[in-house]
Amino acid sequence: MAMTACGGTKNGQTSVVTVTNIETVTSAQPPPAATEVTKTALRSSRFRMPSKNVGCIYSAGVLRCDILSGLVPEPTTSCELDWTGFVLEEKGAARAECAGDTVYDEGAPILAYGTVWWSGKSILCHSLTIGLQCVNNAGHGFSLARGGSRAY
Repeated sequence: MAMTACGGTKNGQTSVVTVTNIETVTSAQPPPAATEVTKTALRSSRFRMPSKNVGCIYSAGVLRCDILSGLVPEPTTSCELDWTGFVLEEKGAARAECAGDTVYDEGAPILAYGTVWWSGKSILCHSLTIGLQCVNNAGHGFSLARGGSRAY
């Protein structure tokens, strides 16, 4: 009498099962064109894009990202300084930042295209060739690029 084992059959053939552990990071609204993002996540409170046009810093639950070429389109509200980029908190909508300084740091690590930065809590950013896409768990975020930017 043939014995049946896990994955086997009565005729002596054996099936092989491969188990793969996959780590998944989810966000309320994935950014457009965010395909095949690598598992590598940058663990730094500051980073910049490979284009060297966008730089970000995260502190006390707030992410601020500035674009050196200027925010396009500029918000219609008044700003006595410069529209530098966007601010995103762990909860709530992203908002355009009017500031007289920048958080861009030439010494910050580069967030390579196709990789992600994660706050460790609730903000996730994707570095894409089309620009930077950041979102919080509430589904609010922004896209920041030379060709155009928007908060959502």
